[in-house]
Amino acid sequence: MYDLVVRGGTVVDGTGAAPFSGDVAIQDGKVAEVGTVSERGRHEIDAVGKIVTPGFVDIHTHYDGQATWDSLLTPTAWHGVTTLVMGNCGVGFAPVAPGKQDFLIGLMEGVEDIPGTALHEGIEWEWETFPEYLDALDRRRYAMDIGTQVPHGAVRAYVMGERGAKNEPATPEDIEKQAAVVKEAIQAGALGFSMSRTIVHRAVDGEVVPGTHGAEDEIFGIARVLGELGEGIVELAPAGIQGEDMSKPDKEIDWMRRLSAEIQRPISFALVQHDVAPRDWKRLLDLCDRAGEEDGAILRPQVSARPNTLLIGHQSFHPFSFRPTYMKMKDLSLEEKVEQLRKPEVREQILTEDSFYAIPQMKVVVQMIENGIDKIFRLGDPPNYEPAPEESLKAIAADEGRDPFDLLYDWLLELEGKQLLMLTLLNYSDYNLDSVRVMLEHPRTAFGLGDGGAHCGAICDASMTTSLLEHWVKSRTRGPKIALEKAVKKMTSDTAELYGLNDRGQLVVGKKGDLNVIDLDRLENQLPEIANDLPAGAGRFIQKARGYEATVVSGQVTFREGEHTGALPGRLVRGAQK
Repeated sequence: MYDLVVRGGTVVDGTGAAPFSGDVAIQDGKVAEVGTVSERGRHEIDAVGKIVTPGFVDIHTHYDGQATWDSLLTPTAWHGVTTLVMGNCGVGFAPVAPGKQDFLIGLMEGVEDIPGTALHEGIEWEWETFPEYLDALDRRRYAMDIGTQVPHGAVRAYVMGERGAKNEPATPEDIEKQAAVVKEAIQAGALGFSMSRTIVHRAVDGEVVPGTHGAEDEIFGIARVLGELGEGIVELAPAGIQGEDMSKPDKEIDWMRRLSAEIQRPISFALVQHDVAPRDWKRLLDLCDRAGEEDGAILRPQVSARPNTLLIGHQSFHPFSFRPTYMKMKDLSLEEKVEQLRKPEVREQILTEDSFYAIPQMKVVVQMIENGIDKIFRLGDPPNYEPAPEESLKAIAADEGRDPFDLLYDWLLELEGKQLLMLTLLNYSDYNLDSVRVMLEHPRTAFGLGDGGAHCGAICDASMTTSLLEHWVKSRTRGPKIALEKAVKKMTSDTAELYGLNDRGQLVVGKKGDLNVIDLDRLENQLPEIANDLPAGAGRFIQKARGYEATVVSGQVTFREGEHTGALPGRLVRGAQK
């Protein structure tokens, strides 16, 4: 008798093969039989009318702190993910010199918008070195498997102290010591080495991430240990995004091409469409193709399934957040706030007041919102991540002959004040997702950029996996869709293989028994909402989904219809898996 049999579903096995009707049996945590399974299971799931996929492998998250106190790792866990990779973008919590924990918290808070109060309250520092950090994670149990990378920001600060934190040039001795730390981390089970090269990423004190301006000798000197070991990936947030010097992407591709060709390891970096140069993404993809064809370089741009956005609403921030009358309501519940905001005299006061910014950075954010009215749309429930240009705040205000901010005031009161608006920052230069489709279908790209666990007060993109199925396979109306088998392969075997996790990502005999049973007809994201469930009561956006009938990790059902079963079969993944 098998431990688990999933019967009668449409199996999408993650290999890219066409879906087929069949059963999947799991025994001792691994796929034991696929096809027509005659033997019974101790537990069985009726999957008739549903699709059965491998568990999704999410390669871009920031649960480095949350993983030390939270076994579920939500919201990612609600979206079919059975393995996640954290330690991205050069930030993380190991290694750490004694007494320097606050520096790494400030770095993570500034770069990834994770409340420092939650990190201070939630993390129990049981480590100094990276292997000790892995040991601390290894002692915990999770709803999914987790793997992590060793971050350059932490390594540089650990080895170079204040000089490293302030981005002073690394000496040959500094480079040698950093390489030794990274080598130790990879040998202990780190899946890669991550960096940040963008000036957009800054700590709470305004300083860019350690290593942002690292010279080639430093980057190459550290990364060569991956080539020496024949293991691990280099991951980075590259220079030249979000309005930076647009000559930088070419320079970044140049050194990545030479480095990957030398060490024969994959290099993965964020690739998005930006309004400053809306066709650059295609040129960069072409450069990656040339690098592979001419030099054997393995460049794998990470792409997303929808626009990169800011969420605007009463649960986050909006253009009225810093106006005196609105600020007086900060301690009211949402219901009480909505009641006040509906009063005509309150509305008049707020719409005619000037803002007061105690935090100067927020002025920049609000101005970005105010200047982007053509890129602001209602999100709705269920969310629509590909709205038409005529649905923008600017277009509807013009059509109705209204001031845009008068209309925005009304939008924010919809859904009893829970309505969210999205400002499409990236991947929406053309007011559609045609460019995103090309990126997703390109054979060299890797599906990622969900940022689960990060940007708690501004975005909630951990639901990218759900969007890839729901929008691109089922619901898209504004252009071509993506075939089901291609979408599933993109976030299962492709992402697993990139990180050397070759034991999972396919429903093939002998592979790890991770899978989803999904009612594709019902599958949809729900509207994000704020939950004050982080340590110290800190808030974050969460987003659930409908349609995941079951998620299975190592043969154990971890979620049923979005509810945790209590099972915690997830473990730390150390290094590449065969």
